[in-house]
Amino acid sequence: MAAVKRAVLLMNLGSPDSTDVKDVKKYLDEFLMDERVIDKPFLQRYLLVKGIITRFRAPKSAEAYKSIWTDEGSPLIVLSRQLQKALQEQIEEPVELAMRYGNPSPKAAFDNLKAKYPSLEEVIVVPLYPHYAMSSYETAVVYAEEIHKKGKYNFKLTTIKPFYNVDTYIDALAESIKPYLQQDYDKILFSYHSIPERHILKGDTTGSHCLQSEGCCTTASMAHKQCYRHQCYETTRLAAEKLGLPTEKYAVSFQSRLGRAEWLKPYTAMRLAAMPGEGTKKLLVVFPAFVSDCLETLEEIAIEGRHIFLTAGGTEFTSIPCLNVHPQWIKTLAGWVEEIKAGKKEMLLEAY
Repeated sequence: MAAVKRAVLLMNLGSPDSTDVKDVKKYLDEFLMDERVIDKPFLQRYLLVKGIITRFRAPKSAEAYKSIWTDEGSPLIVLSRQLQKALQEQIEEPVELAMRYGNPSPKAAFDNLKAKYPSLEEVIVVPLYPHYAMSSYETAVVYAEEIHKKGKYNFKLTTIKPFYNVDTYIDALAESIKPYLQQDYDKILFSYHSIPERHILKGDTTGSHCLQSEGCCTTASMAHKQCYRHQCYETTRLAAEKLGLPTEKYAVSFQSRLGRAEWLKPYTAMRLAAMPGEGTKKLLVVFPAFVSDCLETLEEIAIEGRHIFLTAGGTEFTSIPCLNVHPQWIKTLAGWVEEIKAGKKEMLLEAY
């Protein structure tokens, strides 16, 4: 048997180990203490997170997790493991799974690969975030690199870049949406996880483009390389084009706001409350920023968002599942691994 030289690491966000308040608090502490999530000085962040946010948020979040928890555990973890298994069936390289927060950790994944495959030379890291944001893609990549450096592993890391505009990802996203367009609907809402506007400004490599004009996201700029907002709108445009959607049949919004700061708008909850009054009675909602269903899709929108929309006068609300283990998505991931093996560099992360 030939020595294994290359492996794949899928990296998702993470989830609490259980719905117990102590486990949810532990998870929220790790998540919110990340300086790329709440980008405030350490002491200020510590007092805010430990003294206020998790103290009051953990019990509420625990109840929210209970509403979507499965017999196998957290939906995000369960679906991520299913993705790992499905991809493993398509490629010969070993596939490991890690979370940015919680378990399984990148260290556990790296240690497992090191123990099983001593001749390993390269690990292809696939951050399961289509779009670049300091609080998602960037923190996952930086964290994996830090753990790798501390562990002094013999293998190198090769990281896949954000794939928000990659044809095969758009194809997979469109295929996952297409069956739902067969039903009668008024509009499809592309709901993305929101981020603070200050994160957009911090990531603007030009220092003078992002959020400076109404058309900044459609005006060519080097800033788009790290602009989450632009990338969300571009994913929407490409998917709508692939599906043949006229502009009046779809809209974009941003969900999961935390705190009082200005986040990307329009806010999904506000749009859900307003759309019935604007004539949208039958709504489809899709979540391109997430590749696996999780608290934000299953509870925040599919349960709470549905309630908001129907209470406001909507008549039909359909939440479209994330890519999860859609066959086209598995084929896409396997294809990227093959491209890297063939020496193609288009999918690989450049130095930011």
